[in-house]
Amino acid sequence: MSGAWGQLYLVPAPLDFGCDTLSPLDSVMPLGTVQIAARLNHWICENAKTTRAYLKRIDAWLPLSLPVQSQVITELPRQVHKKGDHQEGFDARPLLAAALEGHDVGLVSEAGMPAVADPGSSVVRAAHALGLTVVPLVGPVSVLMALAASGLNGQNFAFVGYLPQDAQARIVRIKELENLALKTGQTQLFIETPYRNAAIWSALIQSLHGNTRLAFSSGLTLAGAQNKSASVAQWRQGTNSSLALGPDKNTPAVFGIGP
Repeated sequence: MSGAWGQLYLVPAPLDFGCDTLSPLDSVMPLGTVQIAARLNHWICENAKTTRAYLKRIDAWLPLSLPVQSQVITELPRQVHKKGDHQEGFDARPLLAAALEGHDVGLVSEAGMPAVADPGSSVVRAAHALGLTVVPLVGPVSVLMALAASGLNGQNFAFVGYLPQDAQARIVRIKELENLALKTGQTQLFIETPYRNAAIWSALIQSLHGNTRLAFSSGLTLAGAQNKSASVAQWRQGTNSSLALGPDKNTPAVFGIGP
């Protein structure tokens, strides 16, 4: 590989995307990560508007190497971040042309670590195919933070993405995941868009066995963050604090089930 080629940096973003209140950047992002992000001026992202807003927050802490309006920001194709990174026929290598010209490139999602419960893995795979160095930076990863706070098995776990939107299919999937968790001891983690939090919580409470442990984390890194874990029987009885109804409809949440 030519030493003149750039590197691909995986740049985490705060977890407050879409929230009414933003966390102070210096309280949720490591200085070293922000220092690297501030010097980058080529980006691959889900949404250019969101990325510009993030760069403005960085600039308020550490000056950017170039003004926000001069940053080169390339969006992932819509079908990639809506339908999945690894669609047959999608080649992300052209998105990394700047790196082959000697520029370091940042990959960023709207919240958390790109390519983990978020789009971007196709870009990382393309970087490896091109022989580029991939550098993951330190920052918040909601799935791992929720797992750590859940009391569920952190030695054997799976992230399964989103549950089905159809109510009946959702219940079938919940029972499948519960059976797997109880049979193997493997924690099952999943997420949902906030406005469906109530529906998924109701389905979990109604469908799971009473002895199954159910946890959720919401608003991670925010002032009102909640991390709650109890048996389904306890949730039904309302004995696990005033949050017996689960996360609210305005806050991103991670759910977990296990023995």
